[in-house]
Amino acid sequence: MPQRNKKRPSAQVAVGEKQTARAADVTPSAEAASNGPRRSSRRIPVPLESRSNKEDRTGTPKKRGRGVAMDVDEIVSTHTDPIGHVAKRLENGDEAAASALRHLEEMEASFKNDIKRRRLQIEQSIPNGSSSDRSAPALKLRESSSLGKSDVVHLDHVLLTPDEEKEQAFVTAKDEGNMSGDELMETIKGANRPPAVNSGFLPLPWKGRLGYACLNTYLRTAKPPVFSSRTCRISSILEHRHPLADPSQPEHATKNRPDKTKDSDLVLGQKYVEGLGLANARDIVKMLRWNEKFGIRFMRLSSEMFPFASHEEYGYKLASFASQALAEAGEVAGELGHRLTTHPGQFTQLGSPREQVVNNAIRDLEYHNELLSLLKLPPQQDRDAVMILHMGGTFAEAGGKPATLDRFRENYAKLSDSIKRRLVLENDDVSWSVHDLLPICEELNIPLVLDYHHHNIIFDEDKVREGTYDISQPDIMERITRTWTRKDITQKMHYSEPCYGAITSRDRRKHSPRVGTMPPCPPDMDLMIEAKDKEQAVFELMRRFKLPGFEKIADVVAHERGDQDRPPQKVKAPKKTAAKKKKRKAGEDAAEDAEDAGNGDGEAAEAVVPAPDPGFTVTAREFGMGGPLGRVYWPIGCEDWLHPRKKERKAKPDDSKS
Repeated sequence: MPQRNKKRPSAQVAVGEKQTARAADVTPSAEAASNGPRRSSRRIPVPLESRSNKEDRTGTPKKRGRGVAMDVDEIVSTHTDPIGHVAKRLENGDEAAASALRHLEEMEASFKNDIKRRRLQIEQSIPNGSSSDRSAPALKLRESSSLGKSDVVHLDHVLLTPDEEKEQAFVTAKDEGNMSGDELMETIKGANRPPAVNSGFLPLPWKGRLGYACLNTYLRTAKPPVFSSRTCRISSILEHRHPLADPSQPEHATKNRPDKTKDSDLVLGQKYVEGLGLANARDIVKMLRWNEKFGIRFMRLSSEMFPFASHEEYGYKLASFASQALAEAGEVAGELGHRLTTHPGQFTQLGSPREQVVNNAIRDLEYHNELLSLLKLPPQQDRDAVMILHMGGTFAEAGGKPATLDRFRENYAKLSDSIKRRLVLENDDVSWSVHDLLPICEELNIPLVLDYHHHNIIFDEDKVREGTYDISQPDIMERITRTWTRKDITQKMHYSEPCYGAITSRDRRKHSPRVGTMPPCPPDMDLMIEAKDKEQAVFELMRRFKLPGFEKIADVVAHERGDQDRPPQKVKAPKKTAAKKKKRKAGEDAAEDAEDAGNGDGEAAEAVVPAPDPGFTVTAREFGMGGPLGRVYWPIGCEDWLHPRKKERKAKPDDSKS
């Protein structure tokens, strides 16, 4: 049997030199035979008259049935000179063999072209590992990697390895087909990046405050819901400038809507949007008391609390209508010792080259500052009520990072002292690393929020490695801490983790539902857990590390809530069904038959009706608090447990089929 050529793709079936295989008067050489065909599942159609018998396992010749194709494996196993056999068939004008050979030649050429193209892309897109010890090693394709597509061979994966062959990155053929060239290169870079170097230090015993951002999943699903991010569209504000169809009745989604045939009034539209903001502000008190019961004393307020308050045309001030509601929330926060912060959105950029963007950013910062000021917090808590800001884009067309920092300095000087006292900067996961922002924070006396998750995506490779170890070393950590202590503000950090299986930088930016550990931060600082499951991610850490308050948290009962009103449940009496009369049998007592048949008239005996559920009510203070057992924790992936069980409707039988 000819030996396999390891340097050729597994799907390739070589038939020696093409000219040799096609020449009728030339006998295949030993060298051609050594590069003979490999076993393959490729099946070559063969005319019926040229098909031969094949012995089965018992040695008995087995005749082929009609429509059976000849297998290349059979050619190799039944012919001592398979290349000569194929050449002979070509000489005899076998169209099936000629067609198969042409197809294999085209496939071979496609494989070679794909390999060359992919190797060139990788060499041009990925820096060589010799330039830096921390950079990703250069990649190259194995000669045996088959990157082409055909209807003959389906590749399960494409294998890419670095020069040292220490790491391997796999890209499925299906994903590869859906990727652009840039996406493929990004996937290769992400899969072959150096492994993260994490610290083994845990900040235990924990003495700081753990927090979550904006939304409480348990209270949000209560009836009525408790949350502080009710919002609307500008079109809704314009619509509500018209009076209701029946002003004497409350608004209804379908039965009592604004009547656009009536004259509009700006006051009505403003009253509508202010009502949303007041409802949001009043729910802060409930969220704070809920957090206190379960050991959470740190929360970020939603920037959407007052919709469009910083808008250029539809914006408004808060003091005229929200002072009392915010002061009540601040009083509760001060009483309980909770920390409240805000995080203006990604479009709030003081370093933008566009004047309109800068003006919008300043208005947005003024809105957040007014919101926090109206809370009337105690002095230390008021200093701790900071506004976290990202630097934003780098604007390469407008001078890049140096010019962006210059514009930030210029616009920062225009801010009021109240905003400057609250403003802090955070490293992001797109452009700005800790080492990019720390110098300007030290220069302008601005605290720096270290986000560990963002650092693992954007960091200076010539200074630190990915992971929590290098960034937590004293030389850099002490500089970050001093940006907080100089202004007498309690330091805070952010921690989150990427979703499982994320490879590219873009995919790794998405926060996982929960986190598995704590970063190596000081144990007496404030740590914001930025995870999809919000307060449940905090509970997960409290339970795992037995943090203060973990014993108060109990699992919810699926689809049941004992901390909100439940109306009486009506119980339907079972329908009376006619009982089938039993045939009287010889020797049976007639009274026994009558008992089985109910009242003797063919009616069933009355069934016992269960007592109706009277329901129950809870006080406003007990509402949404998890009941006496504190049932507020739901396992990961089981958020639907917070909702009532969906009723399953049985399909009615189709009478037409009966």
